[in-house]
Amino acid sequence: MVTYVVTLQCKDLPGIVLAASTAIVEAGGNILENDQFTDPVTGQFCMRTRFETENGNIDAVRDLLTGELAAFEPQLGIRNEETERRAIVMVSTFDHCLADLLYRREQGDLPLDIVAVVSNHPDCGPLAARYKVPFFEIPVTSGTKQAAEEELRVLIDRYCVDIVVLARYMQVLSAQLCADLSGRAVNIHHSFLPGFKGAKPYHQAYERGVKLIGATAHFVTPELDEGPIIEQDVVRVSHARRPGDLVSLGRDIERNVLARAVRLIAEDRVALVGKRTVIFSQ
Repeated sequence: MVTYVVTLQCKDLPGIVLAASTAIVEAGGNILENDQFTDPVTGQFCMRTRFETENGNIDAVRDLLTGELAAFEPQLGIRNEETERRAIVMVSTFDHCLADLLYRREQGDLPLDIVAVVSNHPDCGPLAARYKVPFFEIPVTSGTKQAAEEELRVLIDRYCVDIVVLARYMQVLSAQLCADLSGRAVNIHHSFLPGFKGAKPYHQAYERGVKLIGATAHFVTPELDEGPIIEQDVVRVSHARRPGDLVSLGRDIERNVLARAVRLIAEDRVALVGKRTVIFSQ
């Protein structure tokens, strides 16, 4: 048996579920999991369906779905569940998120093929080598930013990358690259109230006596750290916590939130609807 994951997004109209189910039956399929949601703001209908069948011809199954759903003009995706999404992870000098993703991947806890690590510093090279993942150092300065992004584009094409993960990559991508990677690039960001920008955000948080620290994983957009949110979490802290304690807690929550977000994307559980996301959780 082959298991497929189908994603669908279109204007909400009667008959969409019937058409998709009909195609699956025609493919000899048995539905194992189905989630659907209509966004009240945009009127967009989103659906994720997982089904099994003896039909291993993915093109034939896609044709059946496309034919039955043609009247709805959907954004349609289909993937053999055994075919993992391919990802490049980008990092600067902080390695905790990268280390967590590589470890989860090695242990079989993250259904993602990490095909390369890209960094603007050499620090994480030994970590990538330990997990036998190709490492590419692409330095970035104000004068080399465009050339560096062109080098990144070459790697994305060479490795047939589906997802770009910014795992504490401390460089701002150009507006054009953000647009080109729309819905395919995810970033992790500390999130506090109030927001602390610049260097040492956890030290700034300590000075202001925050009671909650957290992290947000979001899609990358030209508007810095304002992309559609995929996953978030917080942890409560007290006045007795020192700056080093906040940094340590921050590392934990950042890597956990990023790992959850990447897993959701890898399993096709995230639908991008305008400035929001629809999350089909397990």
